[in-house]
Amino acid sequence: MAFSAVASACIQGMQVELIRVEADISNGLPVFHMVGYLSSEVKEAAQRVRTALSNANIRLPAKKIMVNLAPATLRKKGASFDLAVAVSVLAALGIVPEESLHGVLLIGELGLDGSVRKVPGILPIVRRAREAGMKTCILPEGNGAEGALVDDICIIGVSHIRQVCGYLDGSATIAPVVRDREEAVRLPGKEEPDFAEICGQSGVKRAAEVAAAGGHNLLLVGPPGSGKSMIARRIPGILPPPCEEESLEMTAVYSVLGRVEETHPLITERPFREVHHTVTKAALIGGGRAPSPGEISLAHEGVLFLDELTEYEKPVLEALREPLEERQICIARNHGTYRFPANFMLVAAMNPCPCGNYPDLGKCSCTQNQIRQYLGKISQPFLDRIDLCVEAPRVSYEDLKGGAMQAESSREIRKRVCAARELQARRYAGTAIRSNALLGSREVETYCLLDQDGERFMRRAFQVLNLTARTYHKILKVARTIADLENSSQILLPHLKEAAGYRTVDKQYWGR
Repeated sequence: MAFSAVASACIQGMQVELIRVEADISNGLPVFHMVGYLSSEVKEAAQRVRTALSNANIRLPAKKIMVNLAPATLRKKGASFDLAVAVSVLAALGIVPEESLHGVLLIGELGLDGSVRKVPGILPIVRRAREAGMKTCILPEGNGAEGALVDDICIIGVSHIRQVCGYLDGSATIAPVVRDREEAVRLPGKEEPDFAEICGQSGVKRAAEVAAAGGHNLLLVGPPGSGKSMIARRIPGILPPPCEEESLEMTAVYSVLGRVEETHPLITERPFREVHHTVTKAALIGGGRAPSPGEISLAHEGVLFLDELTEYEKPVLEALREPLEERQICIARNHGTYRFPANFMLVAAMNPCPCGNYPDLGKCSCTQNQIRQYLGKISQPFLDRIDLCVEAPRVSYEDLKGGAMQAESSREIRKRVCAARELQARRYAGTAIRSNALLGSREVETYCLLDQDGERFMRRAFQVLNLTARTYHKILKVARTIADLENSSQILLPHLKEAAGYRTVDKQYWGR
């Protein structure tokens, strides 16, 4: 009779749970039985492991083999336990020395020929292993570069079960995977569109700059062809590059979904997710029988763009209210609660009426009832979570012919945005706040102090614009960003006036 145990892990949403894979070999009927609240693909591991070991010239004895994945109260799914199951059985047989497994975590899928295949979720698993004090992670070779993104832990990449046996018994030497910081960076895609290509629309471009500088949500309202979508798609080009921690957080989300590149896993460009109006609520915020991240999590630390905002189903838009406030999404199921990151910048665009010409009554063919119903698809609580609402007017012939020659490039705008974000980084050093948009009501009182003129103006604006507590704080946060763009430590009256001006457009169309 022999017993052994090895460490592995599973993904529950974005949460990583460490799993103890136990193997017991005893006399009895020759069966390979697995227990521990397993899904069908995990139960099938018994056949994959038996066949893979046979094809690696390792014969299992005609004994009773029992494998348990603890804790038994946690549902296990996926094929990533194969390698840990195989090694636990080999350790129980004495083929692999048990002392070599101390502080080692194993993860990987086995092919029938004994090959070790890549699996999703490696980055968060390795980070959790390091937190748990593990010294070594044995991973599929295809996941080696991704695992090496985590410092202070040894990553061993293997392609076959025989390599694993050789490494653990000391008969073979495998060099740890070393992170090449330049090699790990995901290669840039196609060339980014530039703000210099936008003719006219100086007010809209200014609003986009303010939104990018503070991470604020932005709504663009205007007729078709006014450049709303063009401007939205150029906002990622003026955002500052993410820091190391932000890059790892973004990569972790894509890792869970198996979307990282094998040789260039690290994401160092902020994501831009454009979602069609037919999107379901589960696809947007995440969900499913076994909940997985949605589009708002794929846009984490980047931009989520909703074009033709009024065409989305109202329940879909209402589902965004909580993540826009909390910067995460919490999905409850009978078997557990799943949390996914959702610190994204929402950029939305819409027409002012069904024909797109309102408020130009000379061109608008819509009735007041049609306009009211059209705008009514956007609720006031949703609008309250928008920091800046700006009107995009029609582009004139003069702007179209000569505007591009005078327009600033994305590079020039990005310099100002980066300078403003650096001010915010210094101001909020030592806190979880990374941009002005993340300020809570208590932090607003600390970092958005006003002088007497500013207090008088905001008192008047609160009454005239019929502001809520939420919209009042949003004006202050936007004013803080405008002051940062001008390198001003104090929020001045012109900053407040510009910030309040970004709330007059929604009052013009929706009122209260």
